[in-house]
Amino acid sequence: MRQRIVTGILAAAFFLAMLAAGSVWYALLNIALAIVGYGEFVKLNGMRTRNPASLVGFAGIIYLVVPWNAFFGWQPLPHQTVIWLLMFLFFALTVFSENRTSIDKIALLFVGVVYIGLGFHYMIYTRLQPEGLFWTLLLFGCIWLTDVAAYFGGRLFGKHLLWPSISPKKTVEGAVSGAIVSVATALVFALIRPDLLALHEAAAIGLIVSLLGQLGDLIQSAYKRVRNIKDSGTILPGHGGILDRTDSWIIVFPFVHLLGLL
Repeated sequence: MRQRIVTGILAAAFFLAMLAAGSVWYALLNIALAIVGYGEFVKLNGMRTRNPASLVGFAGIIYLVVPWNAFFGWQPLPHQTVIWLLMFLFFALTVFSENRTSIDKIALLFVGVVYIGLGFHYMIYTRLQPEGLFWTLLLFGCIWLTDVAAYFGGRLFGKHLLWPSISPKKTVEGAVSGAIVSVATALVFALIRPDLLALHEAAAIGLIVSLLGQLGDLIQSAYKRVRNIKDSGTILPGHGGILDRTDSWIIVFPFVHLLGLL
């Protein structure tokens, strides 16, 4: 537990420092996290990171995550075009490899690109928006405090298991505690900047972010249970891998943009 707390504090401090330093530094950090996270995903599925199909996946991750317009003034292809081209390249590999790269493998790698690539894309995109620091802190504040409240709420009040076949320690009471604290967090942001966020909007965002964040955590837990592993990696002592720490983020950030909540 001590190692977990120390690692969490140091990682959070570094992450927030990069977030505050500016969109470029924050973007570079997230590009690195996305690449490492995709590497974890590849290994989690029993594949090598240097095979041609994995390299196509890494190229897709980089293309989706790098903010080409903001960094280089170059307008990238629309997401639907990039995703189709990636699908085509993955399928082409099954032909050129004479099925040594199977359709099962490319399907997993393709899902990983969309899941991780778009997740980190929208994290960077949020920071690049007008008042991006405010919106990014709002979402992370709701996500992180949901986790804290769900943990302690479950420890103090937990009696009913939320989804024991997926995550045996999570409780309904913990989930509700997380949602309440997330809504309260969003309301505080609304009070600080009422010109940007109305109270009813804040309450809706806080609730949706909490529910989505907890679902994102369960998605990763379900996937690891299928693969019979505890953590996606070992890069963060006491916390596991990058995907273990960002599973909520890469679900929340795309969703709030696709719904037009920000």
